Amino acid sequence: MAELVLARPGKLPVGPVGRHGVGQWGVGALIASEAALFAYLLFSYYYTGASALPGWLLEPTPKMWPALPNTLLLLASSVVAWLGEKGVERGNRAQALVGLLSAFAMGAVFAGVQVYEWAEKPYRIGTSSYASLYFATTGFHMAHVVAGLIILAMLALWVALDFFSPRRRIVVSAGVLYWHFVDAVWLFVFATYYLTPYLGFAR
Repeated sequence: MAELVLARPGKLPVGPVGRHGVGQWGVGALIASEAALFAYLLFSYYYTGASALPGWLLEPTPKMWPALPNTLLLLASSVVAWLGEKGVERGNRAQALVGLLSAFAMGAVFAGVQVYEWAEKPYRIGTSSYASLYFATTGFHMAHVVAGLIILAMLALWVALDFFSPRRRIVVSAGVLYWHFVDAVWLFVFATYYLTPYLGFAR
């Protein structure tokens, strides 16, 4: 009678094997739906501003500090997150950890600066329709930043526990893709609220 040999307990891998998976399609669908919501918020700003009376724009000349450096920081976090993903692809756990943790740290700083900027605004969400749109849009984006930070933290933890490999990295790719989306959306938000007033919109 053959003996039953039990394998020694080991780490349970995270995600399927291969370059593509159902999870990536799910993240893609999520990004598409969330992009539509952001498009609606930005459309509301442009529609309301285009039909508003003079004085609707509470910040005719928005301050670029700290918004511009904060934007550059968020873009840099996208680059290091990509480097972290490449680390997993190459089987370089150190590079993967440094990239993902650096992206997390940069994202956390971005969130902190955004909260500081909210506190420094001379108006609040109920001041006017402009204020409501500003806080609703940036607040909605902040919710996505927080979700992205949780994802980056979980990915970094799983990398540290050696749950990924060059063949099993779809979860990392999907998580980093979501972070790229968060960064890309902010460019549209920044351009809308900080740059268009200088082009004469709603002034």
